[in-house]
Amino acid sequence: MGKLIIMDHPLIKHKIGIIRDKRTGTKEFREMISEIAMLECYESTRDLQLENVEITTPISNTTVKRLAGKKLAIVPILRAGLGMVPGMEAMIPSAKVGHIGMYRDPDTLNPVEYYCKLPADIEKRDVFVVDPMLATGGSACDAIAQLKKHGCQHIRFLCIIAAPQGLERLQKEHPDVDITVGELDDHLNEIGYIVPGLGDAGDRIFGTK
Repeated sequence: MGKLIIMDHPLIKHKIGIIRDKRTGTKEFREMISEIAMLECYESTRDLQLENVEITTPISNTTVKRLAGKKLAIVPILRAGLGMVPGMEAMIPSAKVGHIGMYRDPDTLNPVEYYCKLPADIEKRDVFVVDPMLATGGSACDAIAQLKKHGCQHIRFLCIIAAPQGLERLQKEHPDVDITVGELDDHLNEIGYIVPGLGDAGDRIFGTK
């Protein structure tokens, strides 16, 4: 079973409080999404392997730690997932970035894929799938299934707000995936929005509503 991390850091709680507020404007909302992603990335990479490297400081020779040759990739689920990429890149700047585009059918609430572009060597990389909201879990589950079809074996999913239904579905369909959640909310409403949530993350990131 993959690990589940539900963040309890005061800075994340504070920043999530800001993005929940409907008065928060596009600029600040976008900045907070990126900063929360950065903090979640810090926690979710805690188990990356290190190796010893000999270097010379201005004072003497010494042994330091560096990541043990792991290749990493960030795959946002379009479009809202794009808002988490800058914070992720700040922490792991050498990671390649792929994209999976999905939208939710307003009638069925099921995800519809419309775009997939991944690094050529994606199957050799530890992949971080990012999407601010885990509501029904459909988009996350389908995106991860797509990555597995491309040979990915080490996948982590990061979101900022999750509903219990989406979290349960993701764990059931992909029990091998590590999951990092900023905050677990109460439920989904009748149109599939997380309550209390923060509204449509994509619209608020890009100012389209």
